[in-house]
Amino acid sequence: MRSELRIDLGALRRNVAALRRVLEGTELWAVVKANAYGHGAVDCGSAALDAGATALCTATVGEALALRGKLPLARLIVLGPYSPVELAQAGEAGLELVSAGGGVPEGVPVHVKLDTGMGRWGTSELPSPARDVVGVMTHLATADSDLDFARAQLERFREATASLTGVTRHAANSAAALRLPEARLDAARCGIALYGLSPFGADPGDDGLEPVLSWRSELALVKLLRAGESTGYGRRFVAAHDTWIGVVPVGYADGFRRDLTGAEVLVAGERRRVVGTVSMDAVVVELDRELPAGTEVTIVGDGVLLEEHARVAETITYELACGLDRAPERSTREVIES
Repeated sequence: MRSELRIDLGALRRNVAALRRVLEGTELWAVVKANAYGHGAVDCGSAALDAGATALCTATVGEALALRGKLPLARLIVLGPYSPVELAQAGEAGLELVSAGGGVPEGVPVHVKLDTGMGRWGTSELPSPARDVVGVMTHLATADSDLDFARAQLERFREATASLTGVTRHAANSAAALRLPEARLDAARCGIALYGLSPFGADPGDDGLEPVLSWRSELALVKLLRAGESTGYGRRFVAAHDTWIGVVPVGYADGFRRDLTGAEVLVAGERRRVVGTVSMDAVVVELDRELPAGTEVTIVGDGVLLEEHARVAETITYELACGLDRAPERSTREVIES
């Protein structure tokens, strides 16, 4: 085994259930863009719908079209921009689009996006009513960090949409769904929390969430470094004394980034530190004893959280999850139901 990614759809279903309990009747729309944050859009989208989500959200028309082929009855909402060609494709495929620049396309259901403080996509005021508008939305910039600003955004949104009837209002992302009850409105677009990753960079268990993804490999080689010997490019790790090391056959080409030196993984169930320079196809872990080649290494899972790795790399779990290479030439992927 070079590398194995395991996706636990049972955990995802339980995360959907946990979010639905929090939302208390507000619809849950599952965000499956970027291949479900690296977890597999078709598998995760199907499981989310089975567990009670009422729509799937993608970033692009292409992502939604790929899902439509596998999930012909799913409600699919494209959150990002689209071209004239994609507009026609969306109409043929029964997709819903987001209008973020002022104009409202005809022939497809449309959600009008208001910019209330994110400063990216969205119009500053609602366009004239149009028959194809089925929803109005905004995107919260700080629901994971500054609730006062998020509340200010919500107030602007409420004021702008107060006179509207017969449309779905939606503003909440995962963080707002968990921390800002007034943001839940008619529907909540939840992404990161579905996959058991904390939008706050904390332990997802604090919010009753279970990680869906685990990542395993093995020790491909175990060797003894004598005092003064080094391992890896640049001699970033020099043994201060005789030290056993294990070479794991994953690297930054697989998504284990160069800035994850110092992260901890499990080797034979025990935490061990990644040392030296992470290379394209290998990382080295410091061992306390000689172990046989083939010993299991858990990179993510069994208590090793992606949030921990994100702190070491000074980034967010979203980036790490989306950056995993799922090509079958480099890793295997297993979908389970726990």
